[in-house]
Amino acid sequence: MYNNVRGDNTSMIYKIIRLIDKPEIKSRAAKWFHEKWGIPLEVYQESMEECLAMKSPVPQWYVAIEKDKIIGGLGVIKNDFHHRKDLAPNVCAVYTEEAKRGFGVAGALLNYACADMKEKGIDTMYLLTDHTSFYERYGWEFLCMVPGDGEQDLSRMYIHRG
Repeated sequence: MYNNVRGDNTSMIYKIIRLIDKPEIKSRAAKWFHEKWGIPLEVYQESMEECLAMKSPVPQWYVAIEKDKIIGGLGVIKNDFHHRKDLAPNVCAVYTEEAKRGFGVAGALLNYACADMKEKGIDTMYLLTDHTSFYERYGWEFLCMVPGDGEQDLSRMYIHRG
């Protein structure tokens, strides 16, 4: 899926890619997510290997690429490091490069992933975040507060129903 976005004196064309459609980017994508979130590289590599094995719809990984550079991405995994194992699967690792924020990259990734998962038979997904009001713009609803693994403070859990 290509997106052509025009902003104030800028234009940007990027493509959203599913890892399963372009497995050769796995190493680069795993490294990119690791650098953004600080989760061990091996965790991303293992999840992406499981994605590519295609034994089940989850996990899945998506990236937005502009001129062969990853500018955004997200994953869909069973659990995003929280105690509510019943709230699954989870969208995780949503990130857009700072210089590319405000162009709808995260929203396009979220919409693409939700549509893709719905095609795979999963129409309800969850997302853990500390953000308020951002995800509502893309059809997500606040569900409840959830303790993250190893965290004292609660985080916001959102739900998206396809």
